[in-house]
Amino acid sequence: QVQLVESGGGLVQPGDSLRLSCAASGGTFSNYAMGWFRQAPGKERDFVAAITTSGLSRFYTDSVKGRFTISRDNAKNTVYLQMNSLKPEDTANYYCAARRTIYSTVYSRDYGEYDYWGQGTQVTVSS
Repeated sequence: QVQLVESGGGLVQPGDSLRLSCAASGGTFSNYAMGWFRQAPGKERDFVAAITTSGLSRFYTDSVKGRFTISRDNAKNTVYLQMNSLKPEDTANYYCAARRTIYSTVYSRDYGEYDYWGQGTQVTVSS
């Protein structure tokens, strides 16, 4: 059983930056592809970014490309989401997720393919 705990959310102004962290425990972190999703009130949970087990490959939804960067530190059992040039439409609850895999190239944009989820951290972008 893997536990995921997100942190780093908050209230910021448009154009500001935030770095979200997701600390994992209870499993071998390097055996999990990781993803970030977000959900705004009244909307579905949407894919934001994903990273493979080794961190060599990263994937983003189009709306955050060039602004957000996903990374991981397998020695610290942590995945990060660096968010720059934040916009009001980035406002949402952000969740990290873990998908167990033996393949180093696996990632997923589908929330249904992830095995474990954190509780989320709220990001609000407003002037």
